[in-house]
Amino acid sequence: MLIARSIVNPDELTLVGGDRTMPNHDSLRLRSAVHNAYSAAAERPTRKHAFPVGRLLAERLGYPVDLLDALPPAAVEAFAGVSTLAISAALPAGARVLDLGCGAGLDSLILARRAGATGRVVGIDFSEAMLVRARQAAAAYGVTVTFCRGDAERLPLDNASMDVALVNGIFNLNPARAEIFRELARVVRPDGHVYVAELVLQEAVSKPDHFTEAEWFA
Repeated sequence: MLIARSIVNPDELTLVGGDRTMPNHDSLRLRSAVHNAYSAAAERPTRKHAFPVGRLLAERLGYPVDLLDALPPAAVEAFAGVSTLAISAALPAGARVLDLGCGAGLDSLILARRAGATGRVVGIDFSEAMLVRARQAAAAYGVTVTFCRGDAERLPLDNASMDVALVNGIFNLNPARAEIFRELARVVRPDGHVYVAELVLQEAVSKPDHFTEAEWFA
């Protein structure tokens, strides 16, 4: 797993992954497959999925058991992140925070409590099924979070409107990485912070130009 922190300076932005397109791959087909898979996880979290989902995953990543006990099941059951960024990221009280790829809202709820009454948390996801869970969880947990449907490469936010952004594992499943980094640089204020976590391969794949849909989730 890779966890990275960067200070946002739009004039010195380095794009990770560049603009290279993925050969022999239909990005629209991948997007549809990812959307369907994560929506299915939101609607039926206890069924078998192509990727880990739920409380056991959260515990394995290091979320405290007492914290998971306190969070609403709607958020915990469909959790599908790759790290504990919401706990480890530096977050001043009153911060404006973006949780990009918020899913069922587990991290957003943690961030809302950390940011306090004067802070603001915005959770963005492209799966409405996940957002339904997130909104239910926020209401049950007694925190105010703005959840909205949106694309990571076209964020529905104003320029420099966020102090901190967290991205807990979306880059492997979205080929528009350059656009996502540009959007993060646009919506996070200069000298703000972006925290990113993602799974990375330790060995080269044998056929990098011929991934199947199932292999994208492996």
